[in-house]
Amino acid sequence: MSTKYDEIIGEIQSRLDDEQLKSGEKLPSIRKFAKEFNCSINTVLKAYSELEKAHLIYSVPKSGYFAVGSDMPKQQTQMKIDFVSAGPDKSRMPYRDYQHCMNQAIEIYKEEMFQYSHPLGLASLRQQLSAQAKDLQVFAPPDRIAVVSGSQQALDLLISLPFPNNKKEICVEQPTHFSYIDSITSRGLKPIGIEVNQNGIDLNNLEKVFRERSVKFFYTVSRFQNPTGCSYTNQEKKHIVELAQKYDVYIIEDDYMGDLDTRKKADPMFAYDPSGRVIYTKSFSKVLLPGLRLGLAVLPEALLKSFTQAKFAADVHTPVLTQGALEIYLSSGMFKAHIEKLRRQYKKKGTILKKAYLEHLPPGAAFTGGDSGFYSTVELPGRMKAKHLVEYLQKKNVLVQDATGMYLPEYRQENRIRLSVSQVDDRKIAVGVKKIGDGIRTLAK
Repeated sequence: MSTKYDEIIGEIQSRLDDEQLKSGEKLPSIRKFAKEFNCSINTVLKAYSELEKAHLIYSVPKSGYFAVGSDMPKQQTQMKIDFVSAGPDKSRMPYRDYQHCMNQAIEIYKEEMFQYSHPLGLASLRQQLSAQAKDLQVFAPPDRIAVVSGSQQALDLLISLPFPNNKKEICVEQPTHFSYIDSITSRGLKPIGIEVNQNGIDLNNLEKVFRERSVKFFYTVSRFQNPTGCSYTNQEKKHIVELAQKYDVYIIEDDYMGDLDTRKKADPMFAYDPSGRVIYTKSFSKVLLPGLRLGLAVLPEALLKSFTQAKFAADVHTPVLTQGALEIYLSSGMFKAHIEKLRRQYKKKGTILKKAYLEHLPPGAAFTGGDSGFYSTVELPGRMKAKHLVEYLQKKNVLVQDATGMYLPEYRQENRIRLSVSQVDDRKIAVGVKKIGDGIRTLAK
């Protein structure tokens, strides 16, 4: 439900868009607006302050507030609600802490930080990652852990490596994230798609694919899937692992945001078969600093040699300085404290988002996910195309992602948009979702 604060901002924005308020024209007085919206003077002051920060209005001492001149570039004078950007909340990124850890790494390891290293990562970091992973129910010795330049590097390398089952086909959730689509299509592969919707995946269909096709591995994001935001239950994870064991299929489990899972008894698929059937990957991009490009992969013994060779060919090794800093960041307890804060923040965002969906989306529109605060999709009603809604919402200063490009060509659907609220102010989530709901209703007429 939108607040008086949101309503005031929306009203002024609407008057500016419709040119009811023209360049240089004075806004209603604070007292007048407080009376009109039946709210406190402080609420109006807060809303006006936010509009001033966005360069939509300006204040003149003892004279009041005025509309910004129309000669300013339009994109600079409008308050956009950005549901596209999907990185961590910039205000929560631990820049200073990590800077301290980098300085500490240089002091402790000195010249070692600037020498060539092992392709699979610093031995001391791999030991620390092995200890840290236990909190996620991932029990793996350091020698099976590879430090990679973002989990995407591991996912990309594994596509081309021969697997012990000597099979060739890849099974992929549909939709899935852009980078994995690129990794597959750039090699000319035609994988088998498994649809993910608000009900998860069809496990009977998955078994049929495993039984009838020569599946090398099944690529899955087991928690907070990108783009749907869906997570499997423990029972579903266990069942998928049993199917993989039965039909000699490997699983690549991309647990890129497992750290944000607030369900204490939620286990990764790896926990149901740590022998090597499940290859576990994890990223620090969404919960730490994306520019670090740090991740890990837990590999089966049979793939260690070929993966090491492929990793060496790709980049020799992941930058050592950032590895050393990560080791200190993890061992010091900074990471654990940081994650606790993020869990609370993103869980709150997810709760606000789902409440807004229920209040503002029209019948016929279905939504998925939202629990992590990162990813969620809205399936549009009828034959409505996502690209048309995206274009309509841009004019209303709401940015959403057309998810069409997150499908493999042969499985493409054009009626789904992706949202992320990771960088959206909590107070603006419901305002943006209401505009999405209004947009769907308008285009459906």
